[in-house]
Amino acid sequence: MQRWNPAQDWAISEHAVHEALVSEQDFIAVQAIRAARPTEDGSARTYLLAGLIRCGICHRRMEDAHWVHTRPGYRCRHGHSSARSADAARPKNLYIRADRAISKLGELRNGLDRGGSTPEDLAHRLRHDRLVIMTNGISWIIEPAEEQETEAEKAHP
Repeated sequence: MQRWNPAQDWAISEHAVHEALVSEQDFIAVQAIRAARPTEDGSARTYLLAGLIRCGICHRRMEDAHWVHTRPGYRCRHGHSSARSADAARPKNLYIRADRAISKLGELRNGLDRGGSTPEDLAHRLRHDRLVIMTNGISWIIEPAEEQETEAEKAHP
């Protein structure tokens, strides 16, 4: 049986305790490689917003996990694949189509287009400015990535 410590018992360091295993630059490069997955016919499927969409329900990063009707999509299983056992009250999976997310990003861009307004430019600007898209499928906001990571860590150790 696995039990998690309550949040009030966590030891949280304000400073890095050890050197990172990989540099942030290497991490981002690997994410880009991962986002372009080859298909059976050899073509690559690109998930433009890989790592940029977070679930507004559980605060986890949404997976670039499916391709339906020639369109990429993102999903959150709210911890289904984690070591934590499933809670009966856990919401159902959240699926977001990439074209819908890109459309919403265009509506929310608030100055993000200061280097171009194509979906690729907007995704690049999010990464450059360390921003993420937070959504529960109904509401959509752009927030600093660091803030979201902290909230996710607090919500789900």
